[in-house]
Amino acid sequence: MQPEILFQDALELLKALIATASFSWQEENTAALIHDFLKKNNIAALREQNNIWAFNKNFRPELPTILLNSHHDTVKPNKDWTKDPFTPYVADNKLYGLGSNDAGGCLVSLIATFRHFYSHENLKYNLVLAATAEEEVSGVNGLESIIPQLGPLEFAIVGEPTQMHLAIAEKGLLVLDCLVKGTSGHAAREEGENAIYKALPDINWFQSFKFPVESEFLGPVKMTVTIIQAGTQHNVVPDSCAFTVDVRVTDAYTPEEVLEIIKTHVTCAVEPRSLRLKPSRISKETPIVQAGLALGRELYGSPTTSDQALLAVPSLKLGPGDSARSHTADEFIYLSEIEEGIQLYIQLLNKILFK
Repeated sequence: MQPEILFQDALELLKALIATASFSWQEENTAALIHDFLKKNNIAALREQNNIWAFNKNFRPELPTILLNSHHDTVKPNKDWTKDPFTPYVADNKLYGLGSNDAGGCLVSLIATFRHFYSHENLKYNLVLAATAEEEVSGVNGLESIIPQLGPLEFAIVGEPTQMHLAIAEKGLLVLDCLVKGTSGHAAREEGENAIYKALPDINWFQSFKFPVESEFLGPVKMTVTIIQAGTQHNVVPDSCAFTVDVRVTDAYTPEEVLEIIKTHVTCAVEPRSLRLKPSRISKETPIVQAGLALGRELYGSPTTSDQALLAVPSLKLGPGDSARSHTADEFIYLSEIEEGIQLYIQLLNKILFK
């Protein structure tokens, strides 16, 4: 199929996605759009809840499979938008609209790439395309829920805006709810045991502790106290202090290892919300990374979490657009970025798909 047709179809699909609200947990209409688009282009697509996936036409069970994945849910627009977030608007080579950059441009570029290879014969790998839901909220009914139906996977390309550079490592996320108990009393007298004061040493520890091992691409584990809740009124010594810690885990540790280290250093009760969102790393020596380097792409580590965190296989985060534009007012993606994204995805896979 001609590259110009792939690009134009991708652009029209992205405009349709922008015009259709798809907040996390409410993606049924964009799921229908994607499903219908694939069927209209003679691609047999499957759907479960708001997740759509399809295998290449000449799928061979004996071959390893590459996953091409991106998400179609969005965050809600913030109050600073000056344009209608649901009206796709093109000006100065930019397509404006909610989800245009994160991650609509990546998704439609991967769909175009999948269409390019869909009917090819004698590939070294199978391909499976998955357009998934609930990425922005790390939901359980997104990519994670359909992985068993995709079969054994060799590795994955996760479409997120990286300026088409290779994010070969990504930080995981560990959110901790911490609680310190004290004893209430009257603030005017020497009564009670102030839970805020008891919490301060632990809060200071989270701020100052340095994990001994740093990641080559992700640097140190980062811990940030983000919420503190204590007290009921000005003249009552608080008997409890609850605080939340955002921990960005690198590939130097597992979330379980980080949690164990934390628990040996603090006195507060520590409860992780989840251990699902793990860090990831793919070797620089893998063929897909070497193919990217041969195309002049740069390697880096990503501090932001994506659906990579839910994959047990090696994965690469790669896509058109710029992560700095994600979740911003008047979000946009350059048309040239989408065109380049399709071309580079195809060039990258050309290097490993054919014998």
